[in-house]
Amino acid sequence: MIEAIIGLFLGIGVAFNFLASIGILRFPDVYTRIHAATKCTTFGTIFIVLATVTYSIYSYYWVAKDPAWITIGIHSALVVIFLVLTNPVGAHALGRAARKSGIRPYGAVIDELEGRL
Repeated sequence: MIEAIIGLFLGIGVAFNFLASIGILRFPDVYTRIHAATKCTTFGTIFIVLATVTYSIYSYYWVAKDPAWITIGIHSALVVIFLVLTNPVGAHALGRAARKSGIRPYGAVIDELEGRL
């Protein structure tokens, strides 16, 4: 039963990371590519780490009482916390740098930031 739950978490995570890679290849400009890269990979990585944490808790309580499994789970949870904190900041910095360098959004009719650089 636990293997099915872990497999489901891994499948969802891989699917979202795959969708992010398709979005990076298919979207027309840097702004939509940043959106695909940050939203989908963050969500996909959360599910992959959730599978890791679930497996570490399962391994500690039912397989082996080795505290290394709890350490792996804690480190994986910290990875998610840092990812959730840094991914939006990095995306904002990339979008702002693209805007300041003069890259316009694809197909934009009204540019509300025109002249405010």
